[in-house]
Amino acid sequence: MDLGLQGKRAVVAGASAGLGLGCARALASEGARVVIGSRSDERISAAAATIDGAVGLVGDVSTVEGSVDFVTRGMEALGGIDILIANAGGPPPGNFASTDLEAYEGALHLNLLSTVAMVHTAVPAMQEQGWGRIVAITSLSVRQPMANLILSNTARAGVTGFLKTVSTEVAKHGITVNSLQPGVHATDRLLGMGADVDQIAAGVPARQVGTADDFGQVAAFLCSDAAKFITGAALPLDGGAYGGLQ
Repeated sequence: MDLGLQGKRAVVAGASAGLGLGCARALASEGARVVIGSRSDERISAAAATIDGAVGLVGDVSTVEGSVDFVTRGMEALGGIDILIANAGGPPPGNFASTDLEAYEGALHLNLLSTVAMVHTAVPAMQEQGWGRIVAITSLSVRQPMANLILSNTARAGVTGFLKTVSTEVAKHGITVNSLQPGVHATDRLLGMGADVDQIAAGVPARQVGTADDFGQVAAFLCSDAAKFITGAALPLDGGAYGGLQ
């Protein structure tokens, strides 16, 4: 299936590894021109080398200023923007009792305000051209809060509300806004933690964990013209792990 992404300009945050890199690879395989970002020059250079024609930029999307700067420089490198993949790492673990009040501000900057800033920077250009795709990577915890992840649960729920609101305002400009909610995926981070992937997979109805490349293919589809009627959606990619009806 031709997704119609040949020549589209995509800015992908948090893409030196894992799900962000999977999205960048999928978009590039469909002919999109991609800019990928990470805080590490070494890591983003290595990642860019795996994608034909990709531009790697050092950028810190844990702050509003860094998020605006990254997307702005990405747009300059590409001569505009058609696709934004908003992604950032997760805040430290902890529950209500163990998490200091001061920790919430950093988590909100990382997993809420960074996405707000990236979207705010990209949307005007998309509105002017009458076409755009925004996909944010959040977490299954938005649907079902996860134990010991109170900061992530709180911030990512906020960004989901933001994206849903924006989607209704920009749809008339040919812009779709969606989020993907990953369950367990076999990323470098998970494997580096020494997790027993087979044991984890046994608890997933699909009897497997996800891969970054498969995740990226779903993101690429949401960026296609065929998906132009999908907006405001928050789609779980979890092998059936979430048991709720909504």
